[in-house]
Amino acid sequence: MKKKFYQRTIELTNGPITSKMIRQFARSSTSRWMIPNYIKTYKIPVDDVENSLSSFPSLHDFFIRKLKEASRPLAPVPIVSPVDGKIEVAGDLHESIRFLVKNQHYSLTDLLGDRALSDTYKNGKYIVLYLSPADYHRIHSPADGKVIQQFVLGKKSYPVNQAGLMYGKSPLSSNYRLISELETEFGRMLVVKVGAMFINSIEMTNSKKIWKKGEEIGYFSFGSTVVLFFEENAIAFNEKVGNGSAIKVGEALGNMV
Repeated sequence: MKKKFYQRTIELTNGPITSKMIRQFARSSTSRWMIPNYIKTYKIPVDDVENSLSSFPSLHDFFIRKLKEASRPLAPVPIVSPVDGKIEVAGDLHESIRFLVKNQHYSLTDLLGDRALSDTYKNGKYIVLYLSPADYHRIHSPADGKVIQQFVLGKKSYPVNQAGLMYGKSPLSSNYRLISELETEFGRMLVVKVGAMFINSIEMTNSKKIWKKGEEIGYFSFGSTVVLFFEENAIAFNEKVGNGSAIKVGEALGNMV
């Protein structure tokens, strides 16, 4: 009953008109007055923000803020976190190409819309990284690699927070999502950027075919999620990678095996 009520409530509020209104307000100069309260409410540290708080013309501009260059050092490992956020879950794909998040079973084929592509990652590993509204929302490359392909799936987005992952309609595989596949020194990997409720905006700022570990590749315009997938016997997660752990851009995720 709780799950059905939650899904129905989201359906009633998550429409194009609502999304447009929120987007317009967040980008307007009127939203500037919300920045101090936003910082206070979410306890956002501002010492590492690149620009002064008075320089942001809107809440949206603060939301996609850049950080000082030295604030996110890169760990000396092949795979690092592409975002600031929380590790929802990390582990092995089971039943060949299925994964579990908040007691919901997902099919990699559904998420990618391509059975042949999902077969590449059979019995591999995955990690789900959630970005809350408080987090830094720019996305960085998790590894050195060549972009093999990049494509978009989905039209609408639902919440990817705790309640959304538990009660939503499989948001990770049905939301608007931008999928990048890389060829790396440890094999192929997927970087799946998942849109969040109301605003599907995933802006890519890097159009190069070669990504360097740690360099910016894009940003989210709302709280969201990144899911990484790795081939079988390609990597081993760092011992500090645990479900529920906080992580920042550039911190170690794993090594080659």
